[in-house]
Amino acid sequence: MFEAVVSKATILKKLIESLKDLISDVSLECTPEGISIQAMDASHVSLVYLSLRAENFEEYNCTEGQSLGISIASLSKVMKCGDNDDQITLRAESNASMLSVIFQGKEDDRISEFHLNLLSLDSEQMGIPEEEYPAVITMPSEEFSRVCRELSQLSDTLNFEANKEKVTFSVKGDIGKGAITLKHRPVSKKPVNIEVVENVSCSYAMRYLSMFNKASSLSEQVIMCSAEDKPLILHFQFEMGEIKYYLAPKVQED
Repeated sequence: MFEAVVSKATILKKLIESLKDLISDVSLECTPEGISIQAMDASHVSLVYLSLRAENFEEYNCTEGQSLGISIASLSKVMKCGDNDDQITLRAESNASMLSVIFQGKEDDRISEFHLNLLSLDSEQMGIPEEEYPAVITMPSEEFSRVCRELSQLSDTLNFEANKEKVTFSVKGDIGKGAITLKHRPVSKKPVNIEVVENVSCSYAMRYLSMFNKASSLSEQVIMCSAEDKPLILHFQFEMGEIKYYLAPKVQED
């Protein structure tokens, strides 16, 4: 038996929105400790890891581990049926064939109940090693959104360079080029903290970064970890847990 109650549906709505363009079918790994998702996009260029801790739910009950295969597109459609302030309950019996999604109105005057067919998916999880990165940038999520929004107009490749004083995001395309530079300013209304032990220069696919950027609505800041020989990590922490995106760097063409 699995049951999880979230006080406001808006949190799950934002989570599903941040996933639906990147992945299609996922396995919700439900354990007594919480819910997690680990999935790769169809091209195997990026990976997403989501963790929602049990203690951060309004109510949480999971007596034994369950893997619930679900279509993100279908779940997204159901999420649109509830108001942002609705309480939402996710429920599945042991060996269930359906996931119940229940919306309860703020004034307890309305209950909407939906049942989604569960999918049979391979739930094997990959080990993600914890590694040290030579460049770790902590910045406001709105600054990262600006980088994605403005620079994606000129190119589908984002160039990233970081040293101890600043980090520069740049693009170069058929119609021109552009760059946004953020300086190390740990004490500020919009703090940017740059921790670099080794200068880094990498290129990434802008399309994926723009999809990752949808998680910016969950958190006021994003942690970016970069290295020339490792996947980029974008780490968003929010009130219910965390979401991490991993993206392989683009191979530089001579």
